[in-house]
Amino acid sequence: MNFETVMQELEALGKERLKKMYISNGAHEPLFGVATGAMKPMAKKIKMNLSLAEQLYATGNYDAMYFAGVIADPKAMTESDYDRWMDAAYFYMLSDYVVAVTLSESDLAQDVADKWIASGDELRMSGGWSCYCWLLGNRKDHEFSEIKISHMLDLVKNSIHDSPERTKSAMNNFLYTVAISYLPQHEKAVQTAKEVGTVELKREGKKSSLLNASESIRKEMERGRLGFKRRYVRC
Repeated sequence: MNFETVMQELEALGKERLKKMYISNGAHEPLFGVATGAMKPMAKKIKMNLSLAEQLYATGNYDAMYFAGVIADPKAMTESDYDRWMDAAYFYMLSDYVVAVTLSESDLAQDVADKWIASGDELRMSGGWSCYCWLLGNRKDHEFSEIKISHMLDLVKNSIHDSPERTKSAMNNFLYTVAISYLPQHEKAVQTAKEVGTVELKREGKKSSLLNASESIRKEMERGRLGFKRRYVRC
């Protein structure tokens, strides 16, 4: 399938209801409103195709950018490719669910995510923390430094309430993910989540959301999910 065919197929799969929902979350035109599950048959045909992914990502069309993440070859992308993709990620559904997800399947993941976390830029920070969530929820525990994850928990405790809104959300997810999916720092993550308490997420024109990692951790532990790892990150 070539670029034109993929764009035509995405347009045909678009639903007005989903388009409105994506826009309410921060997406803007151009977009079609395609359900992520509806992209799977195309993804199976194409498998991985980085040059096609680059063409799609460059359109600025949300659905095409999302599909680019599904068919990209993460290991063939360089740090500057990931930075370029992050530059174009204009809202959190791209930074956290397209760029961070793609990066999490790369050998560069931790190095690039560390730089983004230290950048001071809201969506880069959010993408960096989210990347660690995808990594910790998928890779074996021994692939991470316990000391490093411990320092990251301290950073969350000391800065989450003063961080930009989307970064707060990703940091909150990090607390939850470490507690459930990274057993070496489970106890510390549980304690840190308790100390952090409720995190208020202010949203433009909407009611604030209240996030509580401690509550989420408790519920997941009651469901017997401690030690959970997902088999795949990308759909």
